[in-house]
Amino acid sequence: MELRQLRYFVAVAEELNFGRAASRLLIAGPSLSQQIKALERDLGVVLFDRDRRSVALTAAGTALLPHVRALLDRADDLKRQAGRLSGSQPVRLGYVNWLPRDLAARTSAVAQVHVDAWVAPSHTQASRVADGSLDLAVCWVREEDLERLGLAARLVGADRLYAVSAGAATGPVHAQDTVVLLDEDVTSWASWNDYAQELVRSTGARAQRISDGGVTGPAFFDHVRRIGRPVVNCPKGQTAALPPDLVQRPVVAPQVYWTWSLARRVDEERSAVLAVVDALCDAVGDLGLRGPDAWLPAGDPYRLEHHRER
Repeated sequence: MELRQLRYFVAVAEELNFGRAASRLLIAGPSLSQQIKALERDLGVVLFDRDRRSVALTAAGTALLPHVRALLDRADDLKRQAGRLSGSQPVRLGYVNWLPRDLAARTSAVAQVHVDAWVAPSHTQASRVADGSLDLAVCWVREEDLERLGLAARLVGADRLYAVSAGAATGPVHAQDTVVLLDEDVTSWASWNDYAQELVRSTGARAQRISDGGVTGPAFFDHVRRIGRPVVNCPKGQTAALPPDLVQRPVVAPQVYWTWSLARRVDEERSAVLAVVDALCDAVGDLGLRGPDAWLPAGDPYRLEHHRER
């Protein structure tokens, strides 16, 4: 059974005349009749009742016709998708440390997505989108960054941050009773430092300046032990396993969120890039960001007063 034979079947079913169907298909009448007979042999059913004066669908032919049409529609869609993929350049996607888990499944039908191997801070990835080194980036951005760089952003993910502390207590901790680390390496930690400083100003959390890159990793855990108070985690360490002597505690009053944007250039017109944005962002929802106790820093594109695509 071939798709070509199925198309012949649909043509004859619609015309109910082998001569007209053959003309429509641009093939000879005897050839069309032979192909229909071959299809009937392959399927094991008779599709048409025919004599010298008339052609009619059998009960089996009538039952199979909508399924054949649906199959041909899917085949045509597959061909269109393949044509779009084969004729387009890969969409270059950069990120910091987080990507949607089902990125490949959600984008494979619309574009060839190439995830860039250079993992860089949010401000670096946003700048690379602006200068054309990347087409898209999953990063943290503020309204002022979008305006300055000529970017648009849509929400693609969010992390609710927590605190890490020593001891056995695992209950909630108020934001004002936490410590937030600020690293002196502003090249690597510019975005986190901006976020952390706003968190300190807004909630009354205490800032602790460090110079060892200990915002994440083993050095972060050492700082928690040394400080002796709950320390807010950075999203780069969101899924890191905790040592057995440390515990994770939810931050409340307010609940602290970090957002991930999918950033693109405002003047981006390529259909593949825009299709990837839609595929990754259309069904995201608000991710808890509109809850009564949710906190986002000033300038975050997804605060209620900013919740729009730029």
